[in-house]
Amino acid sequence: MNDIKLAKGIYWVGAVDRDIPPSSGYAGTSYNAYLIIDDKVTLVDGVKKSHRDQFWARIRNIIDPAKIDYMIVNHVEPDHSSNFPEIISTIKPEKIFCSAPGKEAIIAHFHDASWPFEVVKSGNEISLGERTVQFIMTRMLHWPDSMFSYLKEDGILFSNDAFGQHIASDDRFDDEVDIAEPLRGAKFFYANNLNLLSPLIKKTLRALDTMDLGLRMIAPDHGYIWRSHPDKILEAYAEWSCQKHSKKALVVYDTKWKSTEIMAHAIAQGIEEKNVPVQLCSLKTWHRGAIMEEFLTASTIVMGSPTINNGVIPSMAAFLHYITGLKPKNKIGASFGSYGWGGEGVRQINSTLDDLKITRVDDGLRIKFVPDEAQLKDCVEYGHKIAEATLAFNPGCAKD
Repeated sequence: MNDIKLAKGIYWVGAVDRDIPPSSGYAGTSYNAYLIIDDKVTLVDGVKKSHRDQFWARIRNIIDPAKIDYMIVNHVEPDHSSNFPEIISTIKPEKIFCSAPGKEAIIAHFHDASWPFEVVKSGNEISLGERTVQFIMTRMLHWPDSMFSYLKEDGILFSNDAFGQHIASDDRFDDEVDIAEPLRGAKFFYANNLNLLSPLIKKTLRALDTMDLGLRMIAPDHGYIWRSHPDKILEAYAEWSCQKHSKKALVVYDTKWKSTEIMAHAIAQGIEEKNVPVQLCSLKTWHRGAIMEEFLTASTIVMGSPTINNGVIPSMAAFLHYITGLKPKNKIGASFGSYGWGGEGVRQINSTLDDLKITRVDDGLRIKFVPDEAQLKDCVEYGHKIAEATLAFNPGCAKD
């Protein structure tokens, strides 16, 4: 096992997980933990308990775990903390540095208030010997306990989940792969975990800029470490948190007897005829996470469902619930669907669009049972209308 170095005396001691359920929407991830060798040997974060063997093997390849003096806990979510009891009983740290909510969360998870907690605040610093760690509170990015730890002399920001990606790879650094891969992974992660926190992310980015840290590397708790291109991920977060978009439409739908699917294709044809890029997303084949990744930088979402039991089809109901939690802003939307007698499915989609303050093109397009030739022309015309609204929509950067 080769040691993986970020810099002299600073190592990656994490684990790679390729056994992720398909329901998650991604094929694997890494749990990144870090070891700093100094007068006070320091462990930064942990790994998921199921993958602790990789973690311990990497540490033991570098140092006897009993020689670790300090722990820094940037985030208490179980994929980084579920092996804490074993870690603490093994290394017996002098101090565990965490935020105040972090201490509360650790105790609530593991029910042992006797651990040697040292609560820190923004601006607090600790000396490890030759190195200094500065703490930066990032509450709700994306849990109340979240914080960054900045290794000043090396310019390395340990950023917990921020700037991370759910990618399982044998490579550890952004410069070992095509830069598009970590950026794509980061986009998926942002769209599905952080989008609703965009106002807080903008504030965090402004604070980091004001601090003028001299940042040279960003080491998140998942995925590739931004060794050569930290500027790229900071630029991407600035754009995503501003909710900027391209003129592109997603047509997201499900269908029972194909009528709504026929409508979806005709509407997409109409959008494309007006030179607006369009992506058809059937909920039978597209994971909700992949749709949200696309929607992060697209301006327009068009959602279609047949009416079933006085509402939308269950897959669309699940998607409406999911998108509501992520609170996308600066978007335009439309609705459509087939029905037999009530037509409440389109109304339910409209209600979600209104709740999200997504600008609606109109009240939607409903067709009874199977669309005929004239109604298919109506669908194409509806696509034209959506495209024209998309081209005219220029909301600017979302407000905090």
